[in-house]
Amino acid sequence: MSVLLKNGTVVTTTGRTTADVYVEGEKIKAIGTQLDQKADEVLNCKGKYILPGVIDPHTHLAMPFMGTYSQDDFETGTVAAACGGVTCLIDFDLQMKGESMAEAIERQKGIAGKACIDYAFHLAVMDPRPEVIAEVKQACRDYGTPSFKIFMVYDFRVDDGTMIRLLDETKKHGGLVQVHAENFYIIQHMNAVLAAEKKLAPYFHAVSRPNIAEEEAVYRAAKMVELTGSRIYIVHLSSREGLGVVKQARDRGVQVYAETCPQYLVLDDSRYKEPKWGGAKYVMSPPLRTPESNAALWDGLRSGALQVVATDHCPFDFRGKKDMFGKDDYKKIPNGAPGIETLLMVVHSEGVVKGRISLERMVDVLSTGTARMFGLKDKGEIAVGKDADIIVFDPKQKFTITQKKLHMNVDYTPYEGMTVTGMPATVYARGRKTAEWQKDRMQFAGTLGHGRFVKREPFQGF
Repeated sequence: MSVLLKNGTVVTTTGRTTADVYVEGEKIKAIGTQLDQKADEVLNCKGKYILPGVIDPHTHLAMPFMGTYSQDDFETGTVAAACGGVTCLIDFDLQMKGESMAEAIERQKGIAGKACIDYAFHLAVMDPRPEVIAEVKQACRDYGTPSFKIFMVYDFRVDDGTMIRLLDETKKHGGLVQVHAENFYIIQHMNAVLAAEKKLAPYFHAVSRPNIAEEEAVYRAAKMVELTGSRIYIVHLSSREGLGVVKQARDRGVQVYAETCPQYLVLDDSRYKEPKWGGAKYVMSPPLRTPESNAALWDGLRSGALQVVATDHCPFDFRGKKDMFGKDDYKKIPNGAPGIETLLMVVHSEGVVKGRISLERMVDVLSTGTARMFGLKDKGEIAVGKDADIIVFDPKQKFTITQKKLHMNVDYTPYEGMTVTGMPATVYARGRKTAEWQKDRMQFAGTLGHGRFVKREPFQGF
């Protein structure tokens, strides 16, 4: 299969140029003007951007959590991803008690077979026995999974000693530790206070996890990095205060990297007050913050203090899952929200169109920088030799986000009714058409099982 994309605006992290892109098989073979290669498919891209496929490095597909499972699996989740322009994802593989890293990876591969886009895994270290931490070298060098998540909250949180040992080991072998940074004891205290006051509505989920809980945990994690000379990546950074700690550490030369998510850029804690228990839709951890934090995070993206935008895609139905145990207590509402399909459209419309970040910066935080951060050497750029993960993007196409026109396996979207400017027109995953605009929405046009597991390279620096 060959494809020739004609007269599009090719966008990189450093600029844009009008060019043709020729794809043969799974790779980009040529970029230039007036290319004359014969192709099975020729597409006129005048007036459209040619973007690298989006990489979402933070998803939870078919994940067990709070008495249920996240509802998108590797079939529905990757179909939805493709329809939003995501051509590769990195899912969190939660190690089970007694499991080795190798066993966890093989188990997760076993449920990923119907993926229509490429995928990789982060290992979430839930049982940090000495032999598991010793396996970091193999995970980095042999398994192709050089990133390791730890939690500073929940019953499966790690202590500071475990964090130090993991930082030390990953430093040796090109690993990257990722951390969910919230202070467990602050949240525990706030939960007790609110329970005594019978304040258990969804709004109080946000009250129970104040900005200071993230700020303190990020500070502590950064100090462990400073001690070990290693590196760390803060997942789903949500607050102005947390970002301030990241910037201070980076200014001292400490290798602290961070991602944020669209929900923390464009939604705020007023959503928790929606009537008819509607605030439960936004119960996620960390919670939505204030407009001041929204603005600070956009500034962090623009300045380079934040390196990546991801989704933390973890969907639970509003009716039947969110209310299963949590109708009378915010602590029992499954934490998480859908977002993989709306990632690109929201960041483009709210970021690029509104002048908060440049188009080139968007390409960096959604594709090129993400590939570099996580060792996806064949992805993230429109460049000869790279995988043909390509979005033909119409920057003028309007679309009103509504759950009925999306593909995620969940009964709501946090962005219901938001009108965005800019949508994918055609999406290719390793050279194969995977989604396209039809009439008034994106439609899946790919093949289940086309996706494959991608072994990633050890961390090379950022």
